[in-house]
Amino acid sequence: MLIFWDQKLVFLATPKAGSTAIETALEPLASVSMQRPDVLKHMTAMDFQKHLKPYLCANSSSPFTTVALIRHPVEWLRSWYRFLLRDGFDLPDHPLHNRSFEEFALDYMQVPCPPHAKLQKQSDFLTDTAGNLLVDRLYRYEDIGNFLQFLEDRLRFEISLPRINVPPTVDTKLSAPVEARLVAFMKDDFRLYDQALSSQPN
Repeated sequence: MLIFWDQKLVFLATPKAGSTAIETALEPLASVSMQRPDVLKHMTAMDFQKHLKPYLCANSSSPFTTVALIRHPVEWLRSWYRFLLRDGFDLPDHPLHNRSFEEFALDYMQVPCPPHAKLQKQSDFLTDTAGNLLVDRLYRYEDIGNFLQFLEDRLRFEISLPRINVPPTVDTKLSAPVEARLVAFMKDDFRLYDQALSSQPN
């Protein structure tokens, strides 16, 4: 999470949606940079609203704008799979050893979900318990140029993103039936993803 005091802007770092590269590029400009531990780096929108926003508002004469990214839900899961394979995937005791992406996707949809596939949904990161979006401006990761243009205009700074946390290249194909199940299972994330493109004011 990054807080830009003078610009009254807060970037909430959705996991696996380019947050590390953005924070690396913009950390020198931020008044506050929370990059570790993960519970602070990836503070949810609901935790921000409950704990940090009241403090910021009490000490500022102007409201803060929150901004975040959301990744295409299936691509987000692919990114997690590649990330989890990054270290020691060839070891026999690695939880994803010889486990395909399709098997990982089926694990992710299990109830209860096995520990190696238990991931916080993007919708849970960005909304309240009723599913209401808690971020003022939500951009698609796949439309990051639009997001960077907003940041450059707001921060008056040209941004060049570094390549960080590049995962290994692995097969992430899905059969049509499993992908259809996954889309239905991730319906709340897809609702937000669809909303992100059309909800940006000029």
